[in-house]
Formats: sequence, C-alpha cells, structure tokens
Amino acid sequence: MRERLKQQLDFILEIDKEKNVLRQTHLSGYGRRENDAEHAWHMAIMAYLLREYSNAPVDIAKVMLMCLIHDVVEIDAGDTYAYDEEGLKTQKQREDAAKERIYSLLPADQKEILQGLFDEFEACESPEAKFAKAMDNLQPLLLNHSNDGGDWRAHGVTEQQVYGRQGKTKAGSETLYEITDEIIQENIRKGNIQKKPVRT
Repeated sequence: MRERLKQQLDFILEIDKEKNVLRQTHLSGYGRRENDAEHAWHMAIMAYLLREYSNAPVDIAKVMLMCLIHDVVEIDAGDTYAYDEEGLKTQKQREDAAKERIYSLLPADQKEILQGLFDEFEACESPEAKFAKAMDNLQPLLLNHSNDGGDWRAHGVTEQQVYGRQGKTKAGSETLYEITDEIIQENIRKGNIQKKPVRT
C-alpha cells in the first residue's frame, strides 16, 4: 500500500509541471499566454456545462477526465501549435514516448486506465472522445475570438486551416459547430483569419 501511494504522489507532483507548458493561445481580455493546465481545466468545465449539446449521450465524468489528462504528455513533448505543419509530423512520436514515461509513474492499473483514456481521446471515435475533442477545439477558438483574433493574425492562420481543425468539433456537436462557424466567418470578415486564396 505504501509503494502504491508513493507512486500516486510521484505522479501528482510530476503533472504539476503541466503548469509550465505555455500554449500559443492568450487568455481572454488580451491576457498572457495560457498554460496547458489552465486549458485542460477550462475544457473540463466547458464539457460539463455544454454536455446537452453533444451529438450523442456521453459519460460526462469520462469526458471531463479525458479533458484533464489529454495534454499531460506535453510535459515532455512540448506544446505543438495546431497549425505548425513541421511540428505535427513528429507530434505522435514525441507524445507516445511521453505517455509511456509519465503514466508509468502510476500503479499499473491506473496507468492502464489513463493511457487508455488518452488513446481513446486521440482516436476520436467514441462519443466521449468526439465531445472532448470538440472542447479542445472550441476552447482556444473562444479565447482567440475574445482577443479580436490576435493569435490568428500573429500566425497568419488561414480559413482552410481553421476549418480543417474544426471539422472534429462537428463530429462531437453539430450545435457547437454552428457557433464555431459563426465565429470563424466573423473573423474572416474582420481580416483576423486569412481568406483562402482564389485559384486561377
């Protein structure tokens, strides 16, 4: 029992490092960059509040736990910006190695459960994973919108890139995708998101 508790406490202390992983997205109201732990907490609360808009019934506790643990791997792997094409090429490899190291700090049964939830989230096939992924997409979109699209402008993000990412929002919630679409269109009109080039 003592060894099990030590493993659990070691893991608890290790994941505190998630607070040091900065994301590209800034806090609402032109604040500083948010960290991974803040992002995960925000997603989990959103999932609970918005669960009625899921396309399918979900186990909300499972969704919230997915939200809370999905970026723990970034303690080792770092945050990969959603539109960083080079970084995305190695993201899975970096995150798989991190998943093994970090979750191995836990007792075997808890390691299996949390790694399973991480893998389920990444596969994005179950109703819970689809809804959690919708939160992962909607949360930074809301923050970007609250900052008048500053992060999109700073990175030269295009309409095609944003819609490409937000397709998974639709798989989790048609209703929330409608709101997403309205926000994207407003920011295209304002010039915060670049209009896709017209092919000639």
